[in-house]
Amino acid sequence: MSTHKVAAIQMTSVAEIAVNLREAGKLMAKATAQGAELIVLPENFALMAKTDAVRVAAGELDGSGTIQDFLAEKARNLQVWIVGGTLPVLAGSERVYARSPVYDARGERVAYYDKIHLFDVQVNAAGEKYNESARTEAGTRAVVVDTPLGRLGLSVCYDLRFPELYREMTTQGATLFAVPSAFTRTTGSVHWQLLNRARAVENLAFVVAAAQTGRHPNGRETWGHSMIVDPWGEVLAERARDPGVVMSVVDDAQQSRLRARFPVLQHRRLR
Repeated sequence: MSTHKVAAIQMTSVAEIAVNLREAGKLMAKATAQGAELIVLPENFALMAKTDAVRVAAGELDGSGTIQDFLAEKARNLQVWIVGGTLPVLAGSERVYARSPVYDARGERVAYYDKIHLFDVQVNAAGEKYNESARTEAGTRAVVVDTPLGRLGLSVCYDLRFPELYREMTTQGATLFAVPSAFTRTTGSVHWQLLNRARAVENLAFVVAAAQTGRHPNGRETWGHSMIVDPWGEVLAERARDPGVVMSVVDDAQQSRLRARFPVLQHRRLR
């Protein structure tokens, strides 16, 4: 089979895990009812914490916990592959990883990626700033996993600004990328679509970018505009500002023909 349906879930996550899990469950059920084989949830899908301390307190042990058990159960019952956005996984007593796990259609975790590039920036002159590394431990490795849709490269939000990560995943055979995100409204309005399309074009890969949207109880406002991009940079599907499901068909045979006809990946000279 050369065509597959993929879905990006867009959410306005709040500070209560149970509320977010119910909403994620409803949206994933909607996606699978429409034939989705792979679902990508947004960054912080289960908890948009009001403080770093709350996020660390919600940190789960690797491989078990309310959020991880929920993802495994949904993958198994819906019989779908799930990229679980990100969730806090303990990296010691006072720190967590921003971990993006992948579950297969049997509910088995087959891979996970810890966000490498942490969001320590001041995004505008008005003083909107973030210091993700204060309580988050950075990951150290690129991760690509085999799926029925091809080789899936894992990334998270701010990673989009670092093309060398995506080129490394392409070198490892990636044909599509998952990009769970919580882009700010400030940066998303100018850079979100540009970066997703650039990563697709540079690597002749599909991009499934699932985003947070709207205003959250912690005062943060996110951009939304979850999208699925094809290897030529065309936005196949996009959702503006409301929560919901973004779906499209991806065609791996078409991608293979494009990579053969336009062999930029073989034309690289600086490695």
